[in-house]
Amino acid sequence: MVARSSVGEKGGSAAMAPLREPTFRRIWTASLFSSFGQLILGVGAAWEMTRLSNDPSMVALVQSAMMLPLMLVALPAGAVADMFDRRKIALLGLGFSIFAAAVLTVIAWFGLTTPWILLLFCTLIGGGVALYSPSWQASIGEQVSEEHLPAAIALGTISYNIARSIGPALGALIVASLGAQAAFAITASFYIPLWMAFFAWQRKHTPSRLPPERIHRAIASGGRYARHSPAIRTVMTRALLFSVAGSSTAALAPLVAKQLLGGDALVFGALLCSQGIGAVIGAYFMGSLRAKFTTENIVRICTVVTAVGLVITGLSHSIPLTCAALFFAGGCNIVSYAQLNVSVQLSAPRWVTARALSLYSASLTGGIAVGAWFWGQVAASHGVSFAIVASGIAVAVTLILGWLLPLPQSEEEDTSSVEIGAEPEVELALTMRSGPVVVEVEYDVDPGRAREFYATMMELANVRRRIGGFEWSISRDIANPAIWVERYNCPTWGDYLRMRDRYTQADLDIQEQADSFNQSGEGRRVRRRLERPYGSVRWKADSPDLYRGTVDFFGP
Repeated sequence: MVARSSVGEKGGSAAMAPLREPTFRRIWTASLFSSFGQLILGVGAAWEMTRLSNDPSMVALVQSAMMLPLMLVALPAGAVADMFDRRKIALLGLGFSIFAAAVLTVIAWFGLTTPWILLLFCTLIGGGVALYSPSWQASIGEQVSEEHLPAAIALGTISYNIARSIGPALGALIVASLGAQAAFAITASFYIPLWMAFFAWQRKHTPSRLPPERIHRAIASGGRYARHSPAIRTVMTRALLFSVAGSSTAALAPLVAKQLLGGDALVFGALLCSQGIGAVIGAYFMGSLRAKFTTENIVRICTVVTAVGLVITGLSHSIPLTCAALFFAGGCNIVSYAQLNVSVQLSAPRWVTARALSLYSASLTGGIAVGAWFWGQVAASHGVSFAIVASGIAVAVTLILGWLLPLPQSEEEDTSSVEIGAEPEVELALTMRSGPVVVEVEYDVDPGRAREFYATMMELANVRRRIGGFEWSISRDIANPAIWVERYNCPTWGDYLRMRDRYTQADLDIQEQADSFNQSGEGRRVRRRLERPYGSVRWKADSPDLYRGTVDFFGP
């Protein structure tokens, strides 16, 4: 179990503790360079678009183009990261981004860039980052000890925001003095140290005792887990709505600098720099905030400050005032997003961590992409100032979600997989693709406790569905009301074996609670059946059937 005290009770020293671990320190340091590259790309592409097009919606689409792949590729990338060696997947994603950024540099160097070519390559570079990102985030737990995991997660966000503190200003200086093509070239070169850090990482890959799922099954199982996990579902919803509401500055910052403040690329860089400095300070104190306040209260406070900062930004024509407003909004933004990220990482079991993070990332970046497009349309029709102020009001409205969809507070439970007991008895000639497999679990319950038992089984139903059970049902014998039968199925025998490997201690606690109602004294009775047993019987009537069904008293 991860203790909250490790996150921030000792302030800054605890926050920096993961950097004492060599593997994490090397990859984290290299990720700082990649973050510089990503931010320089954003500044270069956004400012280049203001040169190529006067349409505010096209400028806003740069942000959408960089964020959209993180939404579309995130879940498949998370599934791949859970199925295969995360180090190799990270190398593949980073390599693709390096290649795409290098090609964009060549195109820009020869003056062949058009608005749509720029958007295309921003999307391709974002696609590589989307493939890499879940592998990096999900592998943090392999690079640090368990007590340092929450602080390491927070440091993962700090690295990006340290870059944000000076990266935009550096990008603006590069664009102003050397042109956008130089920014694109630096982006490609700054991804290389991270690629090399992952290449040098001697990861101890422990292969599963079962073959990997097929990609479509892995994606479906990740989606099912999130759908039937109230904690992750809530975090995804909150991230989506908050990012849609607050994405106006990410999309319209070049126009704030140009139209509201009458500035140039350096003013644009200063605005982003202010956000970045605020984000670094906010992330640094995140551990202390977690030690003193609940997750929900932290997010509510940050929501109010972000809303006020956006309204001031939309109304201000003063560079210092706008920078101050974005400083506070940037700090509160990163604290909110980091809180949600930590909640996902500490709530999801290891077998589905990358997919859960991918879904969270898809919600967050998808919200930014959609919000950037939406606020760009609002700015085109009603003006930049109106769009920013309206965005601030929309952020304030999301406070209602704190009462409708409160954030989970139980993210510190043990999410590691546990053994569930004896292996099932098998006397049929099964393969991993045999199926569907039907599981029936019989309980003998005192009729006077039927209501309590039913409530517990509703909790158990969510467990089964999260980890791979389909078509779950509960029925009661009309001749003997004490007998209840739980039923679910798995598409194949391999899926059933994977399901058995996915139980956490919290899941088994719910199973034990259900078992406590059983008055037979013999344990629950479990039957496993092959629903379409065509290959398990002889085709001739006089051929003996050498196999028989199985009934046991072991775990489901």
